[in-house]
Amino acid sequence: MILARMLTTLLFTGVLAAQSAPAPEQDSATFDPDGTAHIIRVIPMPATISPEAQKWLASLNERKYRQESLAERRLHTDEWRKQGSAEAKRLYPVNVEETTTAGVRTDIITPLGTPAANRDRVLINLHGGGFNSDSGSLIEGVPIANLAKIKVVSVYYRLAPENPFPAAVDDVVAVYKELLKTYKPHNIGIFGTSAGAILTAEVTVRLKQLGLPLPAALGIFSGLGDFSRPGDAWQMYTLNGFPGILKPRDPNKPGDNEYYGNTDPRDPVLSPLFADLKGMPPALLVTSTRDILLSGTSILQRALLRAGDDAQLVVFEALPHAFWYHFQLPETKECLELMAKFFDERVGR
Repeated sequence: MILARMLTTLLFTGVLAAQSAPAPEQDSATFDPDGTAHIIRVIPMPATISPEAQKWLASLNERKYRQESLAERRLHTDEWRKQGSAEAKRLYPVNVEETTTAGVRTDIITPLGTPAANRDRVLINLHGGGFNSDSGSLIEGVPIANLAKIKVVSVYYRLAPENPFPAAVDDVVAVYKELLKTYKPHNIGIFGTSAGAILTAEVTVRLKQLGLPLPAALGIFSGLGDFSRPGDAWQMYTLNGFPGILKPRDPNKPGDNEYYGNTDPRDPVLSPLFADLKGMPPALLVTSTRDILLSGTSILQRALLRAGDDAQLVVFEALPHAFWYHFQLPETKECLELMAKFFDERVGR
C-alpha cells in the first residue's frame, strides 16, 4: 500500500517527505475553522492502471529524495534528457538538425517520411524543466514528429534565473515570427510540457497582444495559467505524485519565483488566467490525477471555456506529473498518440 500523507496546512515553514510516516490503521481528517484540512489517507496501488504503471509507481517510493542546488538540478536533468532523448529516437525514428532560428537555438525534428500534405505544416515544441533547465526538448518533440508526421521545431529558450520572464516568451515569439515567413499561421501549432505548457499559453497571449495571427492549435500538457495562487494539487502532490519532497505554499502569498522575478504575478502574459482569452486557438490540455499541476491545468481549461474557446481536457488516472516522458508505460503510448492525433486534425485543416 502507498501512504498518501496529504497535509495541506502548517507545512509552509518546512519540507515533508511523503513516505516518511508509517501507514496509519485508518484514514483521518480534522479541519480548522477556516476550512484548512489536516488529512491522512491510505491509497492502495490502483488496479485502474497498467501493470507497467503500477511497477513504475512502486519504484518511485524507493528513491531517495533531497533538495538540490540549481547546478545539481541542471546536471541531473541533462543526464536524464540525454538518456530519454536516445530512447525517444530509438522508439520514434526521426531526423534531428541542430540549428538556430531567429538567433535562438533550435532543433529541427523531421519525420523520416513526410506526406506531401504535411510539408506545409510545422509544430513548435517548448520543453519542460521548471524554466531553469531542459528536461525534455527531444523527449517531447521526437515522438510527436514521428507520430503526426509533421516537422517539429524544438526551441531552447533562455532559462531563469539568469534570464527571467519575459526572456523565454520573447525567444519563442521571435521563432514564431520567423516561421511566419515560411508557414501560414493556420499551419502552425505550439505545444509543451510543464514549463513549456505554461509558456505555450503565455506566448499565445503575447502574440494576441501584438496583433499577430495566432497558431492553429495549442498543446498544453500539464501547465497552469495563474502564478498568483497555488492550486489544490500543488498542496498535495510532489513532482512524483505522493513520494518525494512536498513544497506547499501559503495560498495568500505568491512567494518568490526565479522565473518571473519582480513581475506582478497577475500580469496577463505571465498568468493568462488574467488575460483576454477570447479567440484563443483550439487547445488540448492533458494532465493526470496525481499531477502537481492538475489544478493549474483544469483551472486554465475552464477559463478557456468561459471565454468561448475550444478547449479539451484529458485526465489520466493515478499517474504523476509529465508521465508521458516514460516510454515503458502503455499510458504514455496512448497519450502520445492522442496528442499527435489532435495536431493532425487541427493544424492545416
